[in-house]
Amino acid sequence: MQPLLVIKKEKEDLEKQVNKLNKISVQINPSKIFLFILLFGTIFQLQAQEKIPFDQGKKYILANVKVNGKISYNEQTVVTFAGLEKGQQITVPGEELSNAIKKLGKLGLFSDIDFYVNKVEADSIWLDLDIVELPKLSEAKIQGIKKSKVEALIKENSLTKGKIVNENLITTTKNYIENKYKKDGYFNTKVFIKTIPDTTEGNNVKMLVNIDKGDKLKISRITFDGNEKFSDAKLRKAMKNTKQINPIRIFKASKFIKDKYKEDLVSILDKYKEKGYRDARVISDSVFLNSKKSKIAINVKVEEGRKYHFGNIKFLGNSVYSDQLLGRVLGIKKGETYNGVLLEKRIADKSKPDGEDLTNLYQNNGYLFSNINAVEVKTANDTIDFEIRVTEGPVAYFNNITVVGNDKTNDRVIYRELRTQPGQKYSKEDLVRTIREIGQLGFFDPEAIDPKFKNVDPAAGTVDIEYNVVEKGSSQIELQGGYGGGGFIGTLGLSFNNFSARNMFKKEAYKPLPMGDGQKVALRLQASSFFQTYSLSFSEPWLGGKKPIQFSSSLSHSKQFLYSGRSTNVDKDKSFNITSLSIGIAKRLTIPDDFFVFSSSVSFQYYDLNNYNTGLFTFGDGSSRNLAYTLGLSRNNKGVNPIYPTSGSEFSVSAKFTLPYSLFNGINYGDLENQKEYKLQYTANSTITPVPTSSGQIAAYGDYLQETTAGSGIYQTVGSDYTLATADRAKVDQQKFNWLEYYKVKFKADWFTRLAGSQSKALVLRALGEFGYLGAYNSGRGLVPFERFFVGGDGLANFSLDGREVVQLRGYPNQSLSSQDGATVYNKFSLELRYPLTLKAAASIYALTFLEAGSSFDTFKDYNPFVLQRSAGFGLRIFMPAFGLLGIDFAHGFDAVPGYTNPNGWETHFIIGQQF
Repeated sequence: MQPLLVIKKEKEDLEKQVNKLNKISVQINPSKIFLFILLFGTIFQLQAQEKIPFDQGKKYILANVKVNGKISYNEQTVVTFAGLEKGQQITVPGEELSNAIKKLGKLGLFSDIDFYVNKVEADSIWLDLDIVELPKLSEAKIQGIKKSKVEALIKENSLTKGKIVNENLITTTKNYIENKYKKDGYFNTKVFIKTIPDTTEGNNVKMLVNIDKGDKLKISRITFDGNEKFSDAKLRKAMKNTKQINPIRIFKASKFIKDKYKEDLVSILDKYKEKGYRDARVISDSVFLNSKKSKIAINVKVEEGRKYHFGNIKFLGNSVYSDQLLGRVLGIKKGETYNGVLLEKRIADKSKPDGEDLTNLYQNNGYLFSNINAVEVKTANDTIDFEIRVTEGPVAYFNNITVVGNDKTNDRVIYRELRTQPGQKYSKEDLVRTIREIGQLGFFDPEAIDPKFKNVDPAAGTVDIEYNVVEKGSSQIELQGGYGGGGFIGTLGLSFNNFSARNMFKKEAYKPLPMGDGQKVALRLQASSFFQTYSLSFSEPWLGGKKPIQFSSSLSHSKQFLYSGRSTNVDKDKSFNITSLSIGIAKRLTIPDDFFVFSSSVSFQYYDLNNYNTGLFTFGDGSSRNLAYTLGLSRNNKGVNPIYPTSGSEFSVSAKFTLPYSLFNGINYGDLENQKEYKLQYTANSTITPVPTSSGQIAAYGDYLQETTAGSGIYQTVGSDYTLATADRAKVDQQKFNWLEYYKVKFKADWFTRLAGSQSKALVLRALGEFGYLGAYNSGRGLVPFERFFVGGDGLANFSLDGREVVQLRGYPNQSLSSQDGATVYNKFSLELRYPLTLKAAASIYALTFLEAGSSFDTFKDYNPFVLQRSAGFGLRIFMPAFGLLGIDFAHGFDAVPGYTNPNGWETHFIIGQQF
C-alpha cells in the first residue's frame, strides 16, 4: 500500500517530489514537512517494496474508502464530510481528493489527514483514509486569579467539556485573557497554556491556564500638545477616570483602564465644547510604557479651533408647546458662548432621567414617540444658527403593566406603589417615580430594577411596561455581645421587613415565617447583669390595603437595677422600671406634592422607681407618667437606593407635647419649690449641725458631705456651698413629676447631591442640618429631667432610662458634649462625601469622609449657633440585608470636651444598625 497524495500549501515543491515516488499523502500539520524530508530515503525504499501500480491522472471509479485511526465519529459520516461517495468517478491524484482534504480540514476536528491507495482493479480503486482526531477538552483549570473570577472567564472563552482543543483555541484563549486584563490596566499580563492528556477518558485532554497579571500600571504623567486655551492641568481635570499619580488623591486611582481612557478623550472635547470651541478635536494620542515598563505615560495632541457663539434658535414642528415655553426650557439665548454639552443636556439630559429638558417635557405629557434634534443651519464667522426640529408624534398610553421577579413579595404590595396604570397617559416622570417607589420598599435590589418596554405600538399609541425586579433579603438579625458600662451586654434583634400578618395562622406560609405583605415586625432583647430591655414593634404601610396610610405601634419594657460603677455591685432590691407604648398614623399627602407625609402618634411611658436613689432622680420610691402627642411633617424624595441615595432630599419637622397640667391642677409650683430646700451657711472643713425639719431627717447631696458619726446628725463638709434636701424634697418632686409636662420641637434637613460618576458609581455629597429644643409651659414647674438631648460620639444609646435622645457627633466620646443632666437645645451640621465600592444586593459598601460640627446648651438663653465643637474624619459603611448597617469611623475632634482645655483628638466609632 502506498500513500496517494501529499498536499502542502506552503510547500508545492515537496508535492512534486512525492508525486514522483507514486506516494502522494495529504497532511494538514505543517510541522511534519521536515519529518518527510528527513525520512525521504526511507520512504523511497518502502515505496519500492510496496509498489501498487496506478496511472497518475487517470479517472477511476471509487470502489470504497476505508477510514483508519482512533476516532469518535462513524466511518461513513467522515466519508460524507469529505464529500466522497462509492461509485464516484475521481482522478488520482486530482481535484476530488484535494477538495475532500480541504473539507475535512475546515471542520477543525482532525490534526492529520492522509489518503492511501489500497487496491486497484481495472477501473476501480480502493482508498484508505488515515486521520488523527484532535483531542477534546475534559476540564479547564485557571490559576493566578481569584476563584470567584474563574467561572466567568471559563464561560467567556467557552472552555466547556467536549470542546475541540486545537491551536486556534489555545491562541484565541491566550489573546482574549491578555487583552482583557490589559484593558483593566494590567499591561504586563502573561498567559501560559498547556494541555495534559486525560488518562481517564479516551482522546481527551485537560487544559491548564496560568495567568500572571503582574501589577496594574499607574500613570506617571499626562501631557498635552496644541492646547493654548486650556492648561494641561485643566484638561487633566476634565479626564474624570484617567488620572496621573497624585499622593493626596483619595477616591480616584491613577491606574490605566483603556475603556475609561477612551471616554475621557471625549470628556476633553466636551470641555472645549462647553467653552465655545465646537471644532476641537484630538489629532492623536499615545500611551506608552516607560523604560522599566513599570508605569505609563500618556500624550494627547489636540487642535482647538476657534470660539463660537449661539446665533438665532428657531423651533420647527412644535404644536403642543409654544416657542416661548420651549425657549424657556432650553434656556439658551442668542449671543451666549456656544456650549455643545449644555445644548445636548437641554435637549435630552441622559445623566438625569428626571431632568428638566425638552425631551422630558414632551414625554411627561404622553409624547413617548416624540423626537427632538438640534441642527446647525448656518455658520457665519463665529456665530452658529440652530433649528430645534420637533417631531411630536401621537400621544401614547400605558397598556399592560406587569412585574416579574417577585417570588416572595405579593403582587399587590408592588402594584399599589406603581404610578403607571393601564389606560393612563404615558409619563416618563411617573415611570421614574415608580422605580423610586419600588426601590424604597427595601425588598428589592434598587440597582437591578429594570423597566422594559414591550409591544411599543406607535400606530395604536400604546406601550406595555414590564418591571423586572430582583428580590433581596429583607429580614435582619442582630446578634452581638460585648462589655459596656462595666458589664457584659448581650443583644438579640430580629427584624422582618416583609412580614404577612394575615398568614400567621396558615401552616404552609411558614418558610420559615409568613412573608410577602410588606409589613414590618421587629423584636429586640438586650440584657446585662444590671439591666434588661424588651421591645416589640409592628407597622402596616397600607392600613386597610387601599390608601397609603401607615399604622405603627410599639411596646417595650426595661428594668434597671442599682449599679455601682466602682465596685461593679448590682443591688437587685433597688430597681427602676419603664414601660412604654406608642401608636401612630402617617398619611401621604397630595399637597404641596405627594412626597409629603403627615404623621401623628400618641405615646405613654410609665416610670416606676423602687428604692432607687441616684443623682438622676430626687425621689427613690414613686412613679412618673409621660403621656405625649407628636405631630410631624416630612418630605422625602431621596433617590432610588435607600442605602446609597444619589439625589434628592429629606426634610422633617416634629412637635411633641404633653397636656399643660399646671393650668388646671391647682398647684402653685413656685411655693412648692420654696418649701422643699433649706440653705445652710458654713465654712470649709467646719462641723455643722443641720437645720431641723418637720421630718427630722437630712440627706447629703452626692459626695459633698460625709457623716462623721452614725445617727448623730453631725456632718463634715468636703466641698463648697451646697443645698441640703430634706425628705420632703422627694415628696415634692414626686408630686411635681407625677405627670411630665413639656414640649419638644425638632427639625432636620438632609440633602444628597451627585457630584460625579454614573448612578452605580456616583460620588455623592451629603449635607445635613439638625436642631432640637425642649421647653416648659410653666417656669415655676421647670424643665423635666427626661427627654433631653445628649450630644457626642457614635449616636448609639445601648439603653436609656430617661427617654434621652442621643445625637451623633463623631470625634468626641459618647454623650460628652452635654452636661450631666442633658441639654435642652442642640444644633448640628455635617458635610459627608461618599463613594461606593460596590452596590450589589449581597452587600453595599461605600467609603466616606466628613466634616462635622455641633453643640448643646442647658437653656435657650445660652444658645449660640456659632459656638460649635468641630471634627473631621473618614470611615466605611457595609450594608448586608441579613445584618443591616455596619460601619467604622475614625474622627478627630478639633475642640476640647467641656471641662477640659486640650483638643479631644482622635476617636474610633463603631456603627451598628444605624444610618447617618
